Amino acid sequence: MEIKSIGKCRYCNKTFSSKVMTTHLKSCDKMKSMQEVEVRKEDIFLIRAGGGPFFVYFEVKANSTLEDVDEFLRDLWLECCGHLSSFKINDETYYSECEDNEPEDKTMNYKLFTVLEVNTTFSHEYDFGTPTYLNLKVMQKRKGSLKKIYVVARNDIPDFKCNCGKKAEDICPQCICTGEESLLCIKCANKHECMSEEEMLPIVNSPRMGMCGYTGED
Repeated sequence: MEIKSIGKCRYCNKTFSSKVMTTHLKSCDKMKSMQEVEVRKEDIFLIRAGGGPFFVYFEVKANSTLEDVDEFLRDLWLECCGHLSSFKINDETYYSECEDNEPEDKTMNYKLFTVLEVNTTFSHEYDFGTPTYLNLKVMQKRKGSLKKIYVVARNDIPDFKCNCGKKAEDICPQCICTGEESLLCIKCANKHECMSEEEMLPIVNSPRMGMCGYTGED
């Protein structure tokens, strides 16, 4: 069953589906009017990141680094145990810095404008053992001013259902890895056989939910 994914534009507070949000952000009058008063001194990228029913649109200065975006994605969606991560852009891989980096490895200290342009599609991988994959795309570029990465739109937490039809509250990490039914209501979690309710992970608004020890934010 396809999970509906909707989110709110933070400029006009209107709600749209994931598919419609891209079109809306290109024509949002409130967004345009607020951007027009900014000092137009630097390039800013609008980037979409997504994984499953989860999505976020964010603006970031083009002279920021891949590491800045990696830290943003970790803080928003991913960080659980300090795992390594990487971006893949045009068949090149850029790794988070660590003592195991090889001399020929490219790291995330590249400025965005040197590796990205409008319509560039790329990917992000967090945790090479139990990985979470994200797809990203540069939607547009504009002139303006920005102090930090700004979330323009983000999905609301989907209405996940247990197999019995009730609202899912927990997720079984073991079942999600084997492809079995893993979303459970409180009653079904109490009867679940492969893990106790105390070992379950919470349903959270992140593509990392159910992986490793990720608990995120409710």
